[in-house]
Amino acid sequence: MARNSPADVDDSPSSASYGSIRDRFPVKRNPSHYHDADHFRDLQGCSGRGRSGKSRFNRKGLLWLFPFRGRSLFYTSILFAVFMFALASVVLQSSIASVFGRQGSERGRMLKEGLKFGSTLKFATPLQQLVEGGGLDRARFQRRIGVRPPRIALILGNMKMDPQSLMLFTVVKNLHKLGYTFKIYAIEDGPARSMWETIGTHIWILDPEHYGHIDWSIYEGVLVSSVEPKEAISSLMQEPFCSLPFIWVIQEDILAKRLTFYEEMGWSHLITQWRSAFSRANMILFSDFTMPMLYSMLDTGNFFVIPGSPVDVWSAEKYLENHLKYSLREQYGVHEDDLVVLVIGSSFFYDELSWDYAVTIHTIGSLLIKYARRNDAGRSFKFIFLCGNSTDGHDKALQEISSRLGLIPGSIRHFGMNADVNGALNMADIVLYGSSQDEQGFPPLLVRAMTFGIPLVVPDIPVITRYVIDGVHGIVFPKPNPDALTSAFSLLVSDGRLSRLALAVASSGKLLAKDMLTSECVTTYAKLLENVLDFPSDVILPSSVSELQQLAWEWTFMAKQMENQEMTDMNHIDHENLPLQKISVIYNMEEEIGEHAKITLQNDTEMLLQDFPSEEDREVLQEIENFEESEEVEMEELEERMEKDPGEWTDIYRNARKSEKLNFESNERDEGELERTGQPVCIYEIYGGAGAWPFLHHGSLYRGLSLSKRERRLKSDDVDAVSRLPLLNDSYYRDLLCEIGGMLAVANKVDNIHKRPWIGFQSWRAAGRKVSLSTAAEKVLEQMIQEKPKGDVIYFWARLDMDDGVSGMKDVLTFWSMCDILNGDGCRNAFEHAFRKMYSLPPQIEALPPMPEDGGYWSSLHSWIMPTPSFLEFMMFTRMFVDSLDSLHSNTSTSSFCLVGSTEVEKRHCYCRVLELLVNVWAYHSARKMIYMDPQTGSLSEQHPIELRRGFMWAKYFNFTLLKSMDEDLAEAADDGDYPSDFWLWPLTGEVHWQGIYEREREERYRWKMDKKRKTREKLYERMKFGYKQKSLGR
Repeated sequence: MARNSPADVDDSPSSASYGSIRDRFPVKRNPSHYHDADHFRDLQGCSGRGRSGKSRFNRKGLLWLFPFRGRSLFYTSILFAVFMFALASVVLQSSIASVFGRQGSERGRMLKEGLKFGSTLKFATPLQQLVEGGGLDRARFQRRIGVRPPRIALILGNMKMDPQSLMLFTVVKNLHKLGYTFKIYAIEDGPARSMWETIGTHIWILDPEHYGHIDWSIYEGVLVSSVEPKEAISSLMQEPFCSLPFIWVIQEDILAKRLTFYEEMGWSHLITQWRSAFSRANMILFSDFTMPMLYSMLDTGNFFVIPGSPVDVWSAEKYLENHLKYSLREQYGVHEDDLVVLVIGSSFFYDELSWDYAVTIHTIGSLLIKYARRNDAGRSFKFIFLCGNSTDGHDKALQEISSRLGLIPGSIRHFGMNADVNGALNMADIVLYGSSQDEQGFPPLLVRAMTFGIPLVVPDIPVITRYVIDGVHGIVFPKPNPDALTSAFSLLVSDGRLSRLALAVASSGKLLAKDMLTSECVTTYAKLLENVLDFPSDVILPSSVSELQQLAWEWTFMAKQMENQEMTDMNHIDHENLPLQKISVIYNMEEEIGEHAKITLQNDTEMLLQDFPSEEDREVLQEIENFEESEEVEMEELEERMEKDPGEWTDIYRNARKSEKLNFESNERDEGELERTGQPVCIYEIYGGAGAWPFLHHGSLYRGLSLSKRERRLKSDDVDAVSRLPLLNDSYYRDLLCEIGGMLAVANKVDNIHKRPWIGFQSWRAAGRKVSLSTAAEKVLEQMIQEKPKGDVIYFWARLDMDDGVSGMKDVLTFWSMCDILNGDGCRNAFEHAFRKMYSLPPQIEALPPMPEDGGYWSSLHSWIMPTPSFLEFMMFTRMFVDSLDSLHSNTSTSSFCLVGSTEVEKRHCYCRVLELLVNVWAYHSARKMIYMDPQTGSLSEQHPIELRRGFMWAKYFNFTLLKSMDEDLAEAADDGDYPSDFWLWPLTGEVHWQGIYEREREERYRWKMDKKRKTREKLYERMKFGYKQKSLGR
């Protein structure tokens, strides 16, 4: 009898038979599983008949049922044991699954339909190649002369002392070590400002009025943290900043939690706004693989995950400062001597889906039987399952499984994710990770558990074994292997307490968790920037990622900053239990929509409260309509009876033209155009998109010059360069020519648009880089023009070294060396070949015009003024030079070939930087006086005096007579159709005129005049011969 007593249970692993577990299951109450219920009834019936034959069973046991003896009995027993083990596994799995299957919401059931046991959830993105690419490995072995570090604009949503700031600060600080330079902007000030100032020299606090006044083009890329700067980056969604690399780092989930609310409220336009903002970013970076699922409503294919954040370690350490383990056990009803095993699963199944935990229970079934059935001297094992919410009914399901397995009451408990998760981790003695999912990122709850100093028992999932060493940082067991799990678990337990190995593993794991994912996070960011950003020719390439060693979160640095600023209020921060922070940009947009809806509702209510028209009002309205209709009919009848004289066609046409001129809207002129009347000079500001509008000036001195039809300023008289030069309709050549394309458009039939003796140009970038003319400089410039209205002189105010960051090196770098630096070391070569082809020079003659090394300034950013005739001469030279330069690229088979660029951006704007410096070569060798004007003070200083140029200028090549004859030769060839190639650029860049065209036009005018006289004589002859006869009326 003692042998058959249920009180005596063998705790050895071999005795944990699934057959005994099966016999303890009651009849299943789920009506959907009748087959299983009948099966259990049959088993119970068999056991009852066994008990009736008590004496026989005691005498022979089960052997009386089998007639086998000896070796046959041995083999038969083995086969029977294998069969019963497989059958028990299936029954146990289906039973547990049925219990958990009744829990969960509709969303969980929908997920279950697409998931099966052993399936894996994986975040896949096409952007993975941006991290796995070669980056700058090839460029580092190429010849390169860099003069400035790569510049990145960093926009912070806030400057708080929190784990998000710690992560980003660590990444940015290591990128700074590699050679990147950061310009830091922030939406609001905060206690972390001194910390960020160690990376950036000055931090700019942005306000809404200046969101659009930042020239993003001076940076190689923009890095944005948090959703808070959404309005500040609105200009990045407009030209000319649309192609600038933009990376958005999002670590908070507040917006994701509001998206479902927007969908319920029908605020689809608000979701569209956020989706449009997300689509502008080249990459949306998250630090956890669950975040893309939360933001899936805004996914446009640019989501990417870089695992690694100190938020879990931060949260655990702050929690330990204010909570003790024994008090937590007392709070949750756990005895101090109990050994608590916390069972957690995949982070994708925390909320509602319970299949993963059903598999977990099935895996640890033998473990539960061995440890959760006994209670030694007041010490017991408590298995707590951390999943779902407290109100989901999971606890009831676990208790049902506990009773079926015959476990001690209270040995299995449920703990909801909406409760104190840190408290559950802190009061545990062992954390068991029982998920069968192959995670992509290291489970965050394991990081917290390690920080609390809890030993881990984990399966051999690759993402875990990549960091956790078996026997050092935790105990690793092969999955799915219940026996191996039981053996691994037994290593941490000795006599109902934690073993020495458990304490050593917990200590090592705590050290590992502190900076476990730092190296991977920082290096992935560095590789990402190498593959996403474009590094111009004048940029010093950053160092290789391999130079980063011993990476760790900047815990010590942040702690010092907090101590210096006496941040004592940070001690009580609990990131799990804090209410949601109110991010202004999210709630401001919601409030705007709420106010709009409220106003609409009030207007509708007022309309409803107004009196409806009475019957008398309707009668009066009907009488008025009838009277107006009768009058209209009467007037039509009178007009039909009256005789009308339409008059001559010329009079009708003249009157129509006069009415068009009187139309105010079609001929409206703004205040600036009226003020320009009588002015001797007009400066055209060249821009290519709405993002450049805030940098443009207003007044009598300036006028806009738009390179895009759709991006012209509203209610202004800006010049449409595309309408004046059809070549700019082709985006390929518009990108190649840049600002020079706008100048060619103005020079094309210049008398139709510009009738002033002086003309000037200024790129919108001059204002963005603080080198545009101040009010004082404008007055000095106008005064100089009035005093000396004539003369071959060029005034410029944007210096080459100021713009491109090579100031301080002007005594070393010459004009051509600076041109090479800015154009991929190909400026001299390209200029020499283009100049040789332009003038048809033989190979033995030098074709590169010499430039002085006197240390003077050179013009940049197309910011200069000169007399209008000089401008037309310069445009004549530019057209031929551009055509010659284009022919060098047209002869190649590669469409993306560029002599003066290496990156994709430089190839797309291939001619821009060479043409930007072309005015210096032309002005120097055509003997123009070059005067530099300080843009702030207006002080003047002559550069490269003409007296010092003698003997160095190539005046014969820049003589106006020669250039004019070359222009006429090209025009004659174009007029005759004698094209040098299938595509010829020169005729498309401006007017085509030569003497033959003038003579042909004069001949056509003479022929038209003679034909008109002939027709007049014939008409007079007919009148004299036949007389004038009036047409009879009525025919």
